[in-house]
Amino acid sequence: MSLRRREFIAALGGATAWPLAARAQRPPATVIGYLSTGLADLDSLSGRAFRKGLSEAGFIEGRNLAIEYRFAENNFGRLPDLAADLVQHRVAVIVIPNGGTAPALAAKAATTTIPIVFGTGGDPVQMGLVASLNRPGGNVTGIAIMNVEIVPKRLGVLRELLPKATRIGVLVNPNNPNTEPIVKQAQAAAPALGQEIEVVTAGSAREIDTAFASLVQKRIEALMINPDPVFANRRVQIATLATRQAMPAIFGERESVDAGGLMSYGASQTDLARQVGLYVGRILKGDKPADLPVMQAVKFEFIINLQTARAFGIEVPPTLLALADEVIA
Repeated sequence: MSLRRREFIAALGGATAWPLAARAQRPPATVIGYLSTGLADLDSLSGRAFRKGLSEAGFIEGRNLAIEYRFAENNFGRLPDLAADLVQHRVAVIVIPNGGTAPALAAKAATTTIPIVFGTGGDPVQMGLVASLNRPGGNVTGIAIMNVEIVPKRLGVLRELLPKATRIGVLVNPNNPNTEPIVKQAQAAAPALGQEIEVVTAGSAREIDTAFASLVQKRIEALMINPDPVFANRRVQIATLATRQAMPAIFGERESVDAGGLMSYGASQTDLARQVGLYVGRILKGDKPADLPVMQAVKFEFIINLQTARAFGIEVPPTLLALADEVIA
């Protein structure tokens, strides 16, 4: 072999070896755990918003971040095992982007050392997740929607839309830790609005059908659906049943109105998930959960679907239209 050929092969070998060496020196990606009560949907609006928050904090999945996803598929009983599995994987953070009281409680029971960041609709102090909003203490912090406090507002919107409706149904999931305070708040707020509350429960698709049959039998005139991961995953089913049974309903998230629901009032789920992503980024950069106060959601949305209103034969008052953040015509 000529000297020139040997030099060429040596140079070629160095060129091909360089990327391998660089790759070997690249620091391993940080691994976080993602725990959800709902269905395995990596491309959901909330999932995309969560990853957007992470990217704004400098962490991009597939580049310098890996995410271990765990979905309970609407089975609350699986959450403890899924949380324990993430702990065994020694993830840097366990995150619950939204609908997170039950998974957050499961994660807290599984570890006292791995940081946990939640997005929840319940009161995190009352639920035992943190010691206080300003000083969470321990390894848990996050973003809270405070759905309980919003209940009178949702009932008030139904009153404004349907002033003659007195029998109001409240659909809740009995497996959700937020259910009891939601029901108590509804029962406390209803009398001042001239309303009577009838609580119905459902924890699965089949039970949702049964719940609506019970609502019809009880001659419910309007319905409030408590925000819940199971109901969010079955939003089309619920919106369809409400329309079929001529039962005007108010939801907690705008995605249900996009699916054909009549109205929604609540915190923006996408903004909530984005804020959770930003908080996770802060912890990955060195902040401690105990020092990060629980933030309260600041972006709320009131959405009206006029197409659904027409299907019900309802004329939405101008006062409500003026208050709406968005009207789907």
